[in-house]
Amino acid sequence: MSAAARPLVLLGAGGHARVLVALARTAGLQVLGVCDPVLAANAITRWENLDVLGDDGALDWMPPPRIGLLLGVGQMAEGNLRARLYDSWRAKGYDFPALVHPDAWVAPGVVLSDGVQVMAGAVIQPGCEIGENSIINTRAGLDHDCRIGRNVHIAPGATLCGTVTVEDGAFIGAGATVIQGLRIGKSAVVGAGVTLMRDLAPKATIIGAANRLR
Repeated sequence: MSAAARPLVLLGAGGHARVLVALARTAGLQVLGVCDPVLAANAITRWENLDVLGDDGALDWMPPPRIGLLLGVGQMAEGNLRARLYDSWRAKGYDFPALVHPDAWVAPGVVLSDGVQVMAGAVIQPGCEIGENSIINTRAGLDHDCRIGRNVHIAPGATLCGTVTVEDGAFIGAGATVIQGLRIGKSAVVGAGVTLMRDLAPKATIIGAANRLR
């Protein structure tokens, strides 16, 4: 069974998961239900009109060849829970099909790796490559030939001009603009609304209108 044809199970039940449910339904994908330890512990049986299948242990009854997974845990500027969950379930043989909202535009030939999530209104231009488990969020724009690593979050409304490289685990805040040709290092953070005009070192954070480093 192809990845596109397999039913999907959602992991997590927060705000990001709610957005993914809407995306999946708009795209006509079949979502069997949601696994979430908090819902299960509180004996909640329905969430967003989906069956609550239990905690993550419920997947023991649904081996990898039968289903794909949707990772409903978002990525914040600090913390790596999303990356840890992704790597853990991939190691068990599950995959996370790339998702593209029907109202996003992705140029032909763009590479979307396993687990990539492209939200409504996003634009990804020719020559771009998006690494595993990365989020291109609502109305984000990537111009030509950008290279995005693994576990990256391009937040809503952010703009990356052409030939930008974003290394693994970096976070580009809402409404940020990254000038063409720059490199953003591993696990670096570009704050909301920042216009970045120089390379950013690994693990550096840049915030505010004055581009303060910390």
